[in-house]
Amino acid sequence: MGAGGAGLRCALELSQHNYSVAVLSKLFPVRSHTGAAQGGVGAALGNEEPDSPEWHFFDTVKGSDYLGDQDAIEIMCEDAVEAILELEHFGLPFSRTPDGKIAQRPFGGHTKNFGEAPVKRACYAADRTGHMILHTLFEQCVKNEVRFFNEFYVLDLIMDGDICQGVVAYDLATGDIHVFQAKATMLATGGHGRAFSVTSNAHTYTGDGMAICFRRGIPMEDMEFVQFHPTGMRKLGILISEAARGEGGILRNREDIENIGSGKDGFMGAIAPTVKDLAPRDVIARAMYNEIVEGRGIEGSGDTGSDYLYLDLVHLGAEIVNERLPDISHFARTYLAVEPIKEPIPVQPTTHYAMGGIPTDIEGRVLWDAKNKVVPGLYAAGEVACVSVHGANRLGTNSLLDIVVFGRRGGKDMVRYLGEAEFGRIKGEPDEFLRGEIDRLQNGGGTEKVVDLRPEMQNVMMVNSGVFRSKDSLTKARDTILELRQRYQKVGVQDKSAYFNTELVEAIELGFLLDSAWMIAESALHRTESRGAHSREDYPERDDEKWLKHTFIHYEADGKVKFAYKPVTITKFQPKPRVY
Repeated sequence: MGAGGAGLRCALELSQHNYSVAVLSKLFPVRSHTGAAQGGVGAALGNEEPDSPEWHFFDTVKGSDYLGDQDAIEIMCEDAVEAILELEHFGLPFSRTPDGKIAQRPFGGHTKNFGEAPVKRACYAADRTGHMILHTLFEQCVKNEVRFFNEFYVLDLIMDGDICQGVVAYDLATGDIHVFQAKATMLATGGHGRAFSVTSNAHTYTGDGMAICFRRGIPMEDMEFVQFHPTGMRKLGILISEAARGEGGILRNREDIENIGSGKDGFMGAIAPTVKDLAPRDVIARAMYNEIVEGRGIEGSGDTGSDYLYLDLVHLGAEIVNERLPDISHFARTYLAVEPIKEPIPVQPTTHYAMGGIPTDIEGRVLWDAKNKVVPGLYAAGEVACVSVHGANRLGTNSLLDIVVFGRRGGKDMVRYLGEAEFGRIKGEPDEFLRGEIDRLQNGGGTEKVVDLRPEMQNVMMVNSGVFRSKDSLTKARDTILELRQRYQKVGVQDKSAYFNTELVEAIELGFLLDSAWMIAESALHRTESRGAHSREDYPERDDEKWLKHTFIHYEADGKVKFAYKPVTITKFQPKPRVY
């Protein structure tokens, strides 16, 4: 389910073992959100300077604020080299060094010799790396005769007790509902960024897979951890990739405007002296908000409406900007009327990535609980899943690495499972609930409108569950979401047609987003510490004694939630203060 990098890599793995493989996607595959990833995919190839998987392992653990599970992180970093070379052999057109090797550049939080200095670890294809991965994997799937059901929107799982037997999907082109029976099912449906008003995420990123599992009694892990990327275009949220800072871009505040184009350090030089503008995303996002609140935003003090800073690429010159950052420069010219060769780009933090999600083990198997009980036949990979390799904060380039490594590992374990499993008889009418829900939306006489509820949800989440949080703000977010969930039961859809009923689809997506927003706010309210991307103003310190553990949020039959906990797996690196 899902035709991004994780879903396609899983399908490709399965297709090489003579199984009948279907990919269901609510989009045409190459429109999947993996294509929006720009800057690179991390792997310690050492093509441009010495590097090692162990250094990558350390950086990822440290970047996660020590909440990432170290057994899973070590596997990801060790598998990275083979996974990237495999993509190269599939035909992915990486940018190249003069001697023909895969080119690499620095990225935030990636260092050599356990934090000594930045290292070139991000393998890239200009600033279109995700786009190239997506197209390469899609071509390989077509070559291997994977069957695609495009614009089929998966809305429910088929469960027989604890066992997953497939999915129920809505065909956007006809309005028909289809039951897909399967021995093994992989969820690779992406994140929930559209629960927030300012986001780099596509309009289709609506938390579908997470909400479907949550409603079926499967808990979600670490939902409080939502990453805010430092450099989204002001007001739009469109991403200016970390590749821009990897090439030497510098963040500047109002007091630093005279240094635009000079190449001199900006305010991050004082905050992270070693890595400067290549600190992890949570560190930079908080620093940017502090600059704005303390009156150093570009348009005056924080209380006069300033909400952005500048990203300075001017000193890089036309050759680097146009050749290595072609999409970024095009976006700046198109959406902001800014010429990045001559002037800085207005940026502000934007909702970017879900570190939490469906709990899985290192083979991609979905877990019923914090005790590692497996859901037979159900897998998850990519942003929808929580292995957890990203912990409280994901390092740049590790998202693309996550999808290819764990999409591949999940596919391999599905091959094992398929050799043992048998088709069970589907009981009852698995599409009955879905038909009833669609009938309620179209014919229930509801008076509430999606266009009214969605902005309320997005605004309260952005303001009250954003980069900085507190008990008061999160309580307001939680209570507002619960009220909106009640109002959602009275949503009505005016369009009664069957063919490409986008109003109906948006209503269904809103229901999923409200579930995701509820899980985020409840989980963030529950965790009384600051760690990684979760910054509590009323609990500003990291609390390893109480909170060095994963939170599992369960949906109860009475409509309430409860929490359970799972210890973080620590193997080599004991928690320490993060200094950059």
